[in-house]
Amino acid sequence: MEIKQVYKNLGPDKFFMITMFVVNFGNYFYNLLLGRILGPAAFADAAILITLLLVLSFVGMTFQIVSAKYAVLFSNSFLSQFLRFIATRAVIFGSILAVFGIVFSGYLSQILNTQTSIIFTLFSFSLPFYFLMSVNRGLYQGQNNLFDLSKTYFYEMFCRLSVTFCLLYFFPKTTSSVFVSIGILISIVVGLIPFQKIIMQPKEKVDEPLQTKPIVLFFLITACYEFTLIIINNSDILLVKHYFDNYNAGLYASLALIGRVVYFVAWMFVMLLLPKVILLKKEGKATHGVLFKYVFYVVILATIIVGATFLFPELMVKILFGNDYLSIANLLWKYALATSVFAISNIFAYYFLSIQKYFPVALAAFFGGFQIVLILLYHSSLEQVVSMQLIAMFLLLLSQTLFFLLNKNNSN
Repeated sequence: MEIKQVYKNLGPDKFFMITMFVVNFGNYFYNLLLGRILGPAAFADAAILITLLLVLSFVGMTFQIVSAKYAVLFSNSFLSQFLRFIATRAVIFGSILAVFGIVFSGYLSQILNTQTSIIFTLFSFSLPFYFLMSVNRGLYQGQNNLFDLSKTYFYEMFCRLSVTFCLLYFFPKTTSSVFVSIGILISIVVGLIPFQKIIMQPKEKVDEPLQTKPIVLFFLITACYEFTLIIINNSDILLVKHYFDNYNAGLYASLALIGRVVYFVAWMFVMLLLPKVILLKKEGKATHGVLFKYVFYVVILATIIVGATFLFPELMVKILFGNDYLSIANLLWKYALATSVFAISNIFAYYFLSIQKYFPVALAAFFGGFQIVLILLYHSSLEQVVSMQLIAMFLLLLSQTLFFLLNKNNSN
């Protein structure tokens, strides 16, 4: 049976969810295999690149969310004008960041204690392509073209996995992190496939020009929230890399990869939630049902994962990373719980972002900064670092839930 026929039989949402499970499994397998092959010390450098890629995904998500929203709201000449507007700025922004990354690659290498600065140079070359890819994905997402959207994620994952491990196999004596950065660069370029040509159409004469002020405002608010997600998701790994030696940093990186599985899987619900809520809001219909549906899915998923990490921590660490990482087994369920709480809070935040209520963005920013302060003050052990995240994330979810209950009648 052809893939297109499977897509028709399952329906867009189910097909996309299954594809994203495969993509997340592939990305997870990629991370776990790197950890097993390289060992804790060498994996610390690879983990920095993986963390930077995660940071890049959050920044790119700003362009994707904005593109998805206005792909729902705009059509015809307005959509063409918008796509030129957002794509041009995505490439320019990516190019500026790339120049900074290349110029300061040596400084980054010193700060993060990596073996070579080349990895940051190679990573920087991927930035313009990534942001353009994000616009492309946002257009597919807003148009509910989940078939082609699924392709872009699958191609990126498969290319990164195959290129990286082929290079590691055939050139085992070369610095491993260099091959990781090459694999990331090539996979991002491949992730542009299939590309919608409408994004780069030449400028045409229009009767009514696009009003860019509300677009810029929504972009800035979304960027603020994505920056908050960067802080919450990655500050712990970077601070651990700074305060601890490479061995413990590698152990913590493996803990983060296992514990964050619920967040990565929950991300697909965010991508399904956003255009649905925007469309319902545009049509003046109730939006609570969509929110409850996806919160329920994430809670069920989180319960299963946290339960497994609590009951079988050593078994999971042995299977996924090996005996060298067993010392972090007792922390696994705590980290998974912190990530699960954050994933649920994230559903609430994107829901409010979709209906143009922005106070939860400020709440997330506050508790993201609070998490950093806690880790800066209390980092005598890896367990203490995880405990600080648990405190910050529970307070964040509590504040998001209270905001929802207080504004429930005005959220439709």
